[in-house]
Amino acid sequence: MNFNKLGTNIKQPKDMPDIKNLQKLGKLYQLGEAGANEIGTKLENLDAEFQVNYDHNPIHHMEERMKDVQSLAEKMRRKGYEMTIDNIEMHIFDIAGIRVITNYIDDVYLIEKLLVNQSDVTLIKRKDYIKNPKASGYRSLHLVVSVPVFQSKGSRDVNVEIQIRTVGMDMWASLEHKLRYKNDIDDKLVSQYSNDLHGYAEELSGIETKMQGIYKKLNNYEV
Repeated sequence: MNFNKLGTNIKQPKDMPDIKNLQKLGKLYQLGEAGANEIGTKLENLDAEFQVNYDHNPIHHMEERMKDVQSLAEKMRRKGYEMTIDNIEMHIFDIAGIRVITNYIDDVYLIEKLLVNQSDVTLIKRKDYIKNPKASGYRSLHLVVSVPVFQSKGSRDVNVEIQIRTVGMDMWASLEHKLRYKNDIDDKLVSQYSNDLHGYAEELSGIETKMQGIYKKLNNYEV
């Protein structure tokens, strides 16, 4: 979107953010997307190297996403911050995100190790919900990293959120998300299914650990 043309061709409604702030927000999103692309390329290269050198793909698949503006505004309100570009840059670290789905639990920590050890990647935040699951049973490793993005006027360090989890954890999280946000489900069923899912999270974790053990016995590799 060309914000300069937008400003000259559209009359500004009173209740809308001014074009200059929209332009700043657009630049912030463009930087975030570029940062996610940088991290995505690094992860693809690591996965390709493991395929060649170890006959193993630690990454099952990846999904890049940009936080929609409505979710961004809701998060700012929830945190008690005024909706300004400066506040967004200082307090919101997950405008750009990548979800990395791995084949095995060990692959989660392998991907983390190889990524954060790169000289131009800086670890900002880390939350391990695999070793310390949420009360609901949710499991995933959450990282916020900073990576330089090179543009026409130089480089900028950009924050990218990375969620790393196994196929089983991702299946569980997708179902739990649907249960939490689907509005037409009876409250009693929500409570029942939430309890069921909590138990299934424990079962899935046990199954994934056993399957990983079988894999390691059949096809060990070292980094």
